[in-house]
Amino acid sequence: MPRLFIAAVALLLAGCAGAPPQATPTSGAPTSASDGAAPSDADLQAKWWTWALSSPQARNPVADPTGQFCAEDQPKNVWFLAGTFGGAAQRTCEVPGGRPIAAPAVNLYSANTSDCKSFMAAATGSMTLDGQVVELRRIDPVEITFQAAQDNAIGESAGRKVAQACGLWAWLPPLLPGEHELKIEGESGTFSTSVVYQLKVGAGD
Repeated sequence: MPRLFIAAVALLLAGCAGAPPQATPTSGAPTSASDGAAPSDADLQAKWWTWALSSPQARNPVADPTGQFCAEDQPKNVWFLAGTFGGAAQRTCEVPGGRPIAAPAVNLYSANTSDCKSFMAAATGSMTLDGQVVELRRIDPVEITFQAAQDNAIGESAGRKVAQACGLWAWLPPLLPGEHELKIEGESGTFSTSVVYQLKVGAGD
């Protein structure tokens, strides 16, 4: 059965999956401190799914309504954000300085390429950072290998998984220290999600 999530990186644009027409797309400027090279489509999704399936429901960042578990199981070289299992959330999250941020507006993994193709045909999403539109990266089906922990939040069997993954993704270079608002919204078919993140970015090392 395909699994789908929508990123919680703040695409909450009053139910509109598209970006406001007056806004100018941005890859993170002018609030980014430096450039950060994005990983490959497969590597990005494999790392994110491993992260998303590392925690049980009670402390899972995707199920978290407030952001108190934002730092759960984060890798060292990127900071992941997440959507919800459906519906809306507002989260406050402290992010270490110097970390690039990655999140999907909407995404899915499945054993079947056809599931991803159908999902992407209907997928829409948007993301804004401090009111500026973030350009989303469309990732069509690509094979990934990821790890699911015991008692993970979606009931996936534990162990190494090989699947097809796809979605609409954002990769943000490290943000300048201070407060930022990231909004994410996405949908595909009957599934939709939206999240607003209040990010507090540290000064870094």
